[in-house]
Amino acid sequence: MSKNSRHYPLRPEHETTCTKPALCIYLSFSDFALPSSHPALNGRKTATSARDSFSAYNSKYLTVPQNRTSLHRSGTNGALEASVVSYRSSIINNYVEGTQAGARDKASLSGLHFRDSKRKVDYVLAYHYRRRLAQHVAGAASPEASVALVSNGGTGKGRAEPQQQQDNGRRALQEWPGVVELSPLDTLEEERRLQREEYERNLLEAGLEIEKDPENKSQGLSFVRIHAPWQVLSREAELLKIKMPTKKMYEITEEKGILKTLNEIWCKLTEPLQPQVPQQEDTKMKTLSYPFSREKIYLYNIKDRDTFFDNATRSRIVREILKRTSTKARNSMGIGTLIANNVYDAAYPLHDGEYEGQNDDMNERKLLYQEWARYGAFYKFQPIDLIRKYFGEKIGLYFAWLGLYTEFLIPSSVVGIIVFLYGCITIESDIPSKEMCDQHNAFTMCPLCDKFCDYWNLSSACATARASHLFDNPATVFFSIFMALWATMFLEQWKRLQMRLSYFWDLTGLEEEEEHPRPEYETKLLQKKLKKKNITTESTNENEKEKLTWTDRMPGYAANFGLILFMILLAFSAVFGVIVYRITTAAALSFSANETTRSNVRVTVTATAVVINLVVVLILDEIYGAVAKWLTEIEIPKTEKIFEERLILKAFLLKFVNSYASIFYVAFFKGRFVGRPGRYVYVFEGYRMEECAPGGCLMELCIQLSIIMLGKQLIQNNLFEIGIPKLKKLFRKLKDERTEVKEMDTNQSKDPQQWDLDYILEPFTGLTPEYMEMIIQFGFVTLFVASFPLAPVFALLNNIIEVRLDAKKFVTELRRPDTVREKDIGIWYNILSGIGKLSVIINAFVIAVTSDFIPRLMYQYAYSQNGTMHGFINHTLSYFNVSQLKAGTQPENSLFVQEVSFCRFKDYREPPWSPHQYEFSKQYWAVLSARLAFVILFQNLVMFLSVLVDWMIPDIPKDISEQIKKEKTMLVDFFLKEEHEKLELIESFMARDKRKRRSKGRRSRAASFSQCHRSPKGSSSSFSSQHTVV
Repeated sequence: MSKNSRHYPLRPEHETTCTKPALCIYLSFSDFALPSSHPALNGRKTATSARDSFSAYNSKYLTVPQNRTSLHRSGTNGALEASVVSYRSSIINNYVEGTQAGARDKASLSGLHFRDSKRKVDYVLAYHYRRRLAQHVAGAASPEASVALVSNGGTGKGRAEPQQQQDNGRRALQEWPGVVELSPLDTLEEERRLQREEYERNLLEAGLEIEKDPENKSQGLSFVRIHAPWQVLSREAELLKIKMPTKKMYEITEEKGILKTLNEIWCKLTEPLQPQVPQQEDTKMKTLSYPFSREKIYLYNIKDRDTFFDNATRSRIVREILKRTSTKARNSMGIGTLIANNVYDAAYPLHDGEYEGQNDDMNERKLLYQEWARYGAFYKFQPIDLIRKYFGEKIGLYFAWLGLYTEFLIPSSVVGIIVFLYGCITIESDIPSKEMCDQHNAFTMCPLCDKFCDYWNLSSACATARASHLFDNPATVFFSIFMALWATMFLEQWKRLQMRLSYFWDLTGLEEEEEHPRPEYETKLLQKKLKKKNITTESTNENEKEKLTWTDRMPGYAANFGLILFMILLAFSAVFGVIVYRITTAAALSFSANETTRSNVRVTVTATAVVINLVVVLILDEIYGAVAKWLTEIEIPKTEKIFEERLILKAFLLKFVNSYASIFYVAFFKGRFVGRPGRYVYVFEGYRMEECAPGGCLMELCIQLSIIMLGKQLIQNNLFEIGIPKLKKLFRKLKDERTEVKEMDTNQSKDPQQWDLDYILEPFTGLTPEYMEMIIQFGFVTLFVASFPLAPVFALLNNIIEVRLDAKKFVTELRRPDTVREKDIGIWYNILSGIGKLSVIINAFVIAVTSDFIPRLMYQYAYSQNGTMHGFINHTLSYFNVSQLKAGTQPENSLFVQEVSFCRFKDYREPPWSPHQYEFSKQYWAVLSARLAFVILFQNLVMFLSVLVDWMIPDIPKDISEQIKKEKTMLVDFFLKEEHEKLELIESFMARDKRKRRSKGRRSRAASFSQCHRSPKGSSSSFSSQHTVV
C-alpha cells in the first residue's frame, strides 16, 4: 500500500487478525450490512451477517487516495443553495490532475475499465443533460471542468474535508447572477438532475462504485459507469442463488457400445464444421456447481476474485441492484421507471470490446463474430456454450432451438423434394390429366361468367391440370403423415436437448426468482393509493399489501376484447376485399377485346391478388405488433414475465389470423358456395362468386401459400430485419448531432470509448420478434404442407441465412442484452405443440376436401368398371341444359364452333333428364361420407402415432438422468467430506495448542523446582512469584 493512501476496512469494529491462513478461512469473517432497499430486508433493523475470509481484497479495492474528498450528504429540498452544493459535492472526486489531458492518459485502452485501469465497468447509465447558461458559464470557469468524477464505492459518511466542499458551494452561489425564474423546461431538467443525484447516492449506499464525467457543456450526453466490488458480488450472488463452480470435479459417464462408436465417427466427420472456439480441456470431466454461499466460500474454486464472476454474471447482479434501488422523488421504483421518465436514456452492460479492428487482442465478442456471426461461417455449427456465456441462458436457448429446428428441416426437405420429384415423374402416366388434355374427346364447359363469357373446352385447362398433379398425388398423403410425426419428433428432441443443456449449464433445480413489479404497475398502484388517501409514513406498511384487482384492470380487459375482435374482423375484411378484387377484375378482363387477355384471366387475377394479399399481410403484421404491445400495456401486468406471455399470446393470435386467413379461404371456402348453372350465387348485383380452377383449388392454394411464405421470409424476415435497425441507428445519430451544441469538450478523448460505441447501437427489445417469425414459418411448414411439399426446403434455405443474420444482429448491431437465466423456452413450446396438433386436423381436411384424392379413390374402387382411372373426368362432371339458363345470362355472340345443347360443370348432380334434376347425386353423398371418414381415420391414426413416438422417446435422456442423480449424491458427499475435514482441522489445531500449553507448563514447573533445589533457603514468596510470571 502506498504512502499516499490508507486502508478502510469494511467493518472496523469486527476486524480480526489471523496468523494461521488455514484457520482464517473458517474462523475469521467480517460482517457488512445489506442496503435497506433490498426487498428481503425491508423493515428489518438488523443486517444480514456475511463472512469474508480474504483480507487482502480490502487493500486491493478499498485503497483511497488521501486527497480524495468524501461524499457530501445534503438534503435536496429544492432550494437553490442546496442544489448547487449537492451538484458540486454529491460524487467523490477521485482524480485531481493538473492538466486537462491527464485524466485520459490513465484511462484504460480497451474502454472497459475505470480510469485507474483496474476496476471493471460492469454497467453503464447514459443520460442527456441540459444546463442553464449562467450555470454553464460558472461551471466552465471552475477548475473541476477537467476532473473525472469517480466514487470508490465506500459507504463512508463525510470522512474528509466537508468544509472545503461547502466553500465551493458558497463560491458557486456568489458567482450566480441573482435569482432567476426557471422556465418549465429548466424546472423539469432540474428535477431530473436531482433524481439522478439521489439515485446515484443510493447506488453508493448499496455498495456499488461509480464513475462519471463532468458536465462541462451547456448540453450533451453523459455516462455513469458502475463497478461492483467483490463484497457486493458475493452478497448478491448468495441472495440470487447463483450456481458457481466448486473445487470438486467428477467424470461424466459416456455412452457405451455402438452409440459410442457412432458418436466418434460423427465427431470425426463433422470436425471441419466445428467452430474454432476454446473448449474445456477435459470434456469428460464436469465441475460440481452449488449456489454461492459466503459461509461456504472455501468450497468454491476461487483462483482470482476479479474473474470468478464472469462479465455476464457481474452485469446481471448490477442490474438487479439497479432494479430495486428506488428514489423518493416522484416515487421512482428502479431504473425502469427512471428510463420511462427520461431521467436516464439507457442502461446497458458493455460489450467485451470491438468485434473487428486492427489490434490483435482477442475477446469473446470478436471470437463470436469470426466463428458465428458472419455469413461466411454458415456451414459451421453454432458455439452454443460461448453464446450462452456471453449473452446468457435465455438467448442461448433460443439459438439452440433455432439450430435444432434448422437441422430437423434437412430430412423434411429431402422427403419433400422426393415427393415433388415423384409428381414430376408420374405426370406422364396420370390418366385424369391425359383425359383432360385430350382434344379429340373434349368436354364442353358452361360459361365462367354471364353474358360476356362463351362456352369453352376443358382441354384448354390442360397446363393447370398437369401442374396440379405435381402436388396432388398419393405421395402427398404420405408426406402429410410424415410431417405430423416430424413435428412430434422435433418437439420431443427439443425437450431432450433442453434437458441436456440444463444439466451442462447448471439450470437443473433452478427456482423461479421473485420478479420486481413493472414500473407501470407500480405507478398505477401508486395512483390507486393516492385516490384513497394521502401517503404518510405511518401508512406505508399497509399500502405495501395493496395490489391491483380485476376491477382496476376491467377497462383494459374490455379494450382488449373489443380491439382484438376488431383486428380479427379487419383481417377478414382484407381477405374479403381481395375476393372482391378477384371477382371484379375477372369480370372486367372478360370484357376485353384482346383474345390473349381473355385467355389468361385466371392467371392474371390469381397472381395480382396474391401480391396484393402479401402487401396487406406485411402492413397488418406491423400494425398488429404495435397494437398487441399497447393492449398488453393497458392490462397492467405485474411482472415482466406475465407481460411477455400476454404479449406473445396476443401477437400470435393476431398474426396467425393475418397470415393464414387468405390461405384458409382458398383451402376450405373458395368454390364451395358457387351454386350451379341457372342458379348461381351472386354478390354485389351481378357478380358471381369465384370458383376453383378446373384442376381444383389445390394448385391455387399452393401458389397462395408459396408467395406469402417466401414474401414474408424475404421482405419481413430479412430486408426489414437488416434495414430497419440501420435506419434507426442513423436516425438516432442524426438526432444527437442536431440537438447537441457543437462545443469543445476538452475531457473527450480522440478515440471513442466502449460505452460511447455501445450507446450508438440499437437497444435490445426481447426475443419475441425472433421467435414469432420462426413460429409463423413453422405453421407454413406444417399446417398446409399437403399442398406445398417444398415448404420445408424454402424454410431451410431461409433459416441458414436467418441464423447468421440474427447472430450478426446480436453481436454487431445491438447493445449487449442483460443475461437472463431460463431453463426452457416458456410459452413458445406450448404454441409449437398446439400448431403441431392443429396441423394434423388441417392436413386431413386439405387432403379430404381440397384435393381430389378421395374422389379418385372412390371412383377407382367403387365406380370404375375395370379398376382403373379411365373415365374419372367424365364421372366428376355433371350435365346442364343450356336452354334453362336465365334470360340475360346466355353468351352473346357465341363463337363456339359447335351448337351447344348441354354444357358440363364440375359437381356431383343429377342430369337434366332425371326426375330430380340438378339435385345432389348418390355419388356426392358417397364421396362426402368417404371424406369425413378419411378425416376421422387420418386424424386418429396420426395422433396415435404421435403419442406412440412421444411415449417411445423419453423427455430426459437416460445418461443425463443418471448424471443428475450422481451429481446430487456427490454434492452431499462433498459437503460431508469438507465439513469433516474442517472439523478435523479445527480439532488438530486445538489439540496442538493444548499440547504446547502442557509442555510449556511442565518446562516452567521443572525450572522452578530446580531453582528451589539449588537455593533451599529461598522464601516461598519467590517461588510463587516466579510461577506466576510463568
